[in-house]
Amino acid sequence: MSQSLPHTVNNSLKTTLRRLWSFPGGIKLDGKKSLSNQHAITTLEVSRQLVIPLTQHIGHAAQPVVKVGDQVLKGQLLAHAEGPISAPVHASSSGIVSAIEERPIPHPSGLSAPCVVIDTDGYEQWLELSPLILPSTGEMQGIASLSSVQIKQQIANSGVVGLGGALYPCAAKLQSAQKMHTDTLIINAAECEPYITCDDVLMRTRPEEIILGILLIKKVVGAKKCLIGIEDNKPEAYQALVKAIRGYQQTISRYQREANSEAKIEVVQVPTRYPAGGEKQLIQVLTGQEVPTQGLPMNIGIICHNVTTAAAAYQAVFRGEPLISRIVTVTGGAIKHPQNIEVPLGTPIRDVLEHVGLNSNEVDKIILGGPMMGFALPSIDTPVTKATNCLLVSAKNELKTPPPAMPCIRCARCAESCPMSLLPQQMYWYAKARDLEKIQDYNIFDCIECGCCSYVCPSNIPLVQYFRYAKTEIWDDERERNKANIARERHEFHLERLEKAKLAKAEAARLRKEKLAKKKAEDKKIAQQASKTDTSGDARDAKKSAASHSDLIQEAIARSKAKKAQQQAQKKNTDNLTEAQQKQIDAANKRRRDNARNIARDNAGNDIQTEASASDDQDQ
Repeated sequence: MSQSLPHTVNNSLKTTLRRLWSFPGGIKLDGKKSLSNQHAITTLEVSRQLVIPLTQHIGHAAQPVVKVGDQVLKGQLLAHAEGPISAPVHASSSGIVSAIEERPIPHPSGLSAPCVVIDTDGYEQWLELSPLILPSTGEMQGIASLSSVQIKQQIANSGVVGLGGALYPCAAKLQSAQKMHTDTLIINAAECEPYITCDDVLMRTRPEEIILGILLIKKVVGAKKCLIGIEDNKPEAYQALVKAIRGYQQTISRYQREANSEAKIEVVQVPTRYPAGGEKQLIQVLTGQEVPTQGLPMNIGIICHNVTTAAAAYQAVFRGEPLISRIVTVTGGAIKHPQNIEVPLGTPIRDVLEHVGLNSNEVDKIILGGPMMGFALPSIDTPVTKATNCLLVSAKNELKTPPPAMPCIRCARCAESCPMSLLPQQMYWYAKARDLEKIQDYNIFDCIECGCCSYVCPSNIPLVQYFRYAKTEIWDDERERNKANIARERHEFHLERLEKAKLAKAEAARLRKEKLAKKKAEDKKIAQQASKTDTSGDARDAKKSAASHSDLIQEAIARSKAKKAQQQAQKKNTDNLTEAQQKQIDAANKRRRDNARNIARDNAGNDIQTEASASDDQDQ
């Protein structure tokens, strides 16, 4: 249903009527914005010591590239991004790195995190900057000359993150939008939380930077149109944006014609109703489209950025300045001079409060953020970070302290006020019972933790705290399951590897056995063949040996006969012997004959005895 029909400014600058839609639930709150939006933005002097956390964004912490003792310049890289979902961190002032250690950071539980500590030298000496668009180049001409890759890389190198509270790295979000073929760019200028006016004052004082930053983002994502959603309780900011668009209108139109685009920029006033500044709620009001459950705006062709993020993109591309400061609203009943201050990142919150004048005797709470979604700081010695949009220092009795919680009376006011159409009372019961599976059936992760349910609850039940607790428990369980799954997969992989090794070993043994058996068979076959060859060879050798032995005997006989014949043919030396010599010779010949007869007789006796023994053996 249409809530209002405000004037808008499109690319032809004709006043038109635009239909608006509505979102369920929501509440009307006293904005308390006039406390701090009546003055221009002031600048805070740099502190003597800056504590710059390495985790000022969603994702992995940045990894330091400096060491203790290094001299650094303003804008110098201190830590580079670690992975695609991360952002670099830069020095907010010049000085010397005195420590890289864990220090307390702004967190409800007072957690500590790695930080780079810089002792400033007071010179504020800048590193040489490298803007992509020089002052001599026309602004629109400069944007037209840049590629989307150049713009996106410059934004990434400058450490720009979502400054509306999400802290998602801007370059990573632009990269995803490019892949999802985004059609519409929505700039969130609603700033619906009470007390906070940093976006309001930025739009009043620097609207040109916002418009140029929007054009840079629009070029990267390729969006055809851009809608700037602003609550109707900010008429000055609305008029400033309209005037800035009018000043750039001719160049914008020419640029769009050259790019063959039907793009247009519209400033649209939306009804003031909390939480109209929620991303999903603003999209629904401006377009009538609903982001799917547990989905993203990019699923319906929309990307949403905060006005401060657009201004940071302008500073990165046109000035070459990294994100080293941000505008912080310092307000509340205990502040003497509520105002908006541009504060260097890493500045102790204590220094900021001293700058604006703190009525220490009247302080009740010091809240980082607004009264609906902020949290009380356990210490003011923590630093200002990219997430610090407001420091609310309430006086006593300024913010109502809820009495102790009472039992739920099932009045359903929480469900009526929920802008996400959830059932907070049911989620409360399951969160209290720690039934984490059942509470997910009620889409707890669609809860934006706006605090409407807690605000309207007559029993003063801190519903949002229960939902945050349930989300944390679910995330913890998910992490434990992931760890268990990783351990199980590693164990299964280990067993599989052992089984494969066992099978490979068995297969290798089988192959060795087969190879050995094959070798034995081949050796046996070769041995058999060799045995057959040796047998036939032995027979031939035996015959050959016998024949050779017979030949040798015949040769010996022949030599003996030849020798005898030769001896007989020779002249004998027995002639002319004396009688005594002849007798000696005859006696010797007789002895030889007697010996020969004796030998023959003995041999004959031995043969007879051998035959007798053989005969006896046969008889036995």
